[in-house]
Amino acid sequence: MKVSLLARIMDLVAPRSCCVCGNRLAPEETYICLACNVRLPRTDHLDHPLDNDLAKVFWGRMKHIERAAAFQYHQSGSQAAYPIYRLKYRHEPGIGLAYGRMMASEMKAKDFFEGIDVLIPIPLSADRQAERGYNQSELIARGIAEETGLQVLTDVVSRQNYRGSQTTRGRWERNENVENAFVLRNGDKIRNSHVLLVDDVVTTGATICACAKELEQVDGVKISVAAVAFAGPKR
Repeated sequence: MKVSLLARIMDLVAPRSCCVCGNRLAPEETYICLACNVRLPRTDHLDHPLDNDLAKVFWGRMKHIERAAAFQYHQSGSQAAYPIYRLKYRHEPGIGLAYGRMMASEMKAKDFFEGIDVLIPIPLSADRQAERGYNQSELIARGIAEETGLQVLTDVVSRQNYRGSQTTRGRWERNENVENAFVLRNGDKIRNSHVLLVDDVVTTGATICACAKELEQVDGVKISVAAVAFAGPKR
């Protein structure tokens, strides 16, 4: 990546640090240093997107799941999880865009986007988005869009309530927490389309399944899933 003279000067005036290890970033590095990037616990989902451990989470729960992939595994409290925490809780939206671009670059190399028509980020409720200042899943989707040229749609489905974080809930509690949480708004925009649902972290898949349930009301819709991280066991 070519780095401008201004960027190099700014790095001297206000050095940036890696959001994983905290060490100073080189001018050509963005948010995550090369050493930490290499050590991220990447999944192998792109090698078998139809039947990997994330895809299996949705089997029998979604009517039209096509393929699924997460960029990395997520372990709560691990160093590799720091960028996600900073994106969600420390108001660093640039990390979402950077993750989207990084994911898309590797996914394009494996033809993951073949046949995908549009990107739909998992929506936040209005009060939750106002509290955070942005929807992290939308930022990830927009990073993907920068690399792929795919359109991001944010008005097809909305989230009508917020009943607290999913983080500390068990599997059945997560399902109940998001039941009827989403509402289809402009289904005509995705008729006969292959939609890529974009999320930050998938654990039980309850949120994605609840959102997909609304999208599946639309004729001819097909759904795939992309996430920054999967909190299931690494295999």
